[in-house]
Amino acid sequence: MARSRTFAAIVTGAVAAGALGGLTAAPAHADTNFFSYHGSRPLASYAPGAVLGTRTIDYHLAGIALPVKVEQILYRTQNAVGAPDANVTSVILPPGRAKSGEAVSYQSFYDSLSVADSPSRVFAGDQRFPGGVIPNIETALIAPMLLQGYPIVVPDTEGPTADFAAGPEYGATTLDSIRAASSAAGTGINASTKLALFGYSGGAIGTNWAAAMAPSYAPDVNKRLVGASEGGLLVDPAHNLKYVSGSPVWAGVAPMALAGASRAYGLNLAPYVSTSGASVLAGVQNDSIAQGLLANPFITWQQLVKPQYANPDSIKPFVDAVNKLNLGQRPSPTVPMFIEQGAGGFFEGTPGNKPGIGAGDGVMITGDVRSLARQYCASGTTVKYTQQDLLSHVATAVPWATASIGWINDRFAGQAAPSSCGSIPAGNSLAPEVYAGS
Repeated sequence: MARSRTFAAIVTGAVAAGALGGLTAAPAHADTNFFSYHGSRPLASYAPGAVLGTRTIDYHLAGIALPVKVEQILYRTQNAVGAPDANVTSVILPPGRAKSGEAVSYQSFYDSLSVADSPSRVFAGDQRFPGGVIPNIETALIAPMLLQGYPIVVPDTEGPTADFAAGPEYGATTLDSIRAASSAAGTGINASTKLALFGYSGGAIGTNWAAAMAPSYAPDVNKRLVGASEGGLLVDPAHNLKYVSGSPVWAGVAPMALAGASRAYGLNLAPYVSTSGASVLAGVQNDSIAQGLLANPFITWQQLVKPQYANPDSIKPFVDAVNKLNLGQRPSPTVPMFIEQGAGGFFEGTPGNKPGIGAGDGVMITGDVRSLARQYCASGTTVKYTQQDLLSHVATAVPWATASIGWINDRFAGQAAPSSCGSIPAGNSLAPEVYAGS
């Protein structure tokens, strides 16, 4: 207990010091070679989750080293189109006695088109402002689980090229990071360790895609999962682009998502975007979520494309990409789910009266999340769904994070998962987009 109190005090002090110091501490582990595979053996010859390299570092918060060790692992995974990739995950070791046979995989909401903002680099002390601030903030979400003794696995969900919002890649990197953490030395995790998934917003993308993909992509991991907790979930990106269009806070996420999907799937949007749209897309290529939002408030889809493509579904590559990213078109998870969603998006400036969309939390759509939860229930998945009608995206993270601790502890304790199935209100259609061109 004394070590836990000491760690909590150091975390508080580091946050304060980082704020006062402008987050300018020099990086302690700026070895960029670690983040790439340099072996002579073809990467494709390794099995998904194979360990390619390891190192032990101190956990850095706001650029300041804490007395907490992190095992970082370079491992083999795959990108959104199934090509082999080398990615990094970080296993944060609890400062006190670690739990035996239990661990948590936390998916970060670093939401960036720059690999510099990846959790693994921030934990190593490679501080970039403002993007690198997010993994620092997330220490508050990780710390309660860490202080209970859970090793925390934190994958770079977006992969080595920062493929923002590419759900299938998030799922693969998350599942393969668990495989890697289970075989690397010094993590306290092995092939029989039970795990829970949790993450909010961008982290919910990784959490839900991992849970949905696990039965087919990683059945060895799926049988060890006790549940997945998430909030502020992106379900159908085609809907979200319409929802945030023209909003004062969240409109800038649209060009970022387009850039991420283009990067992940090799899309050429040049024939469709306007001159100003091309400039916007070029400008966000290395942006963090904070930079992207600040650069493009109030932007609309119509401002990004040529007049003849005012309807997004008139662009065939767009339709193909968003249908691949629609969780409603993917199989249901087989593990219990806890899903929390806000509906007070008007507090963050996004109106909730767009036809076929309805209320949301400002960036994520409540009706889409409800439909997905109901779909999971219909397939036999146990789902606890909680809706915060008067909270927006940022605010909903607080009750979700608080409730997640107890929910995850109960799953490890073997208690029956609570269910909202049968009482979740109807939502929006999650049918795939239909190409409207000729």
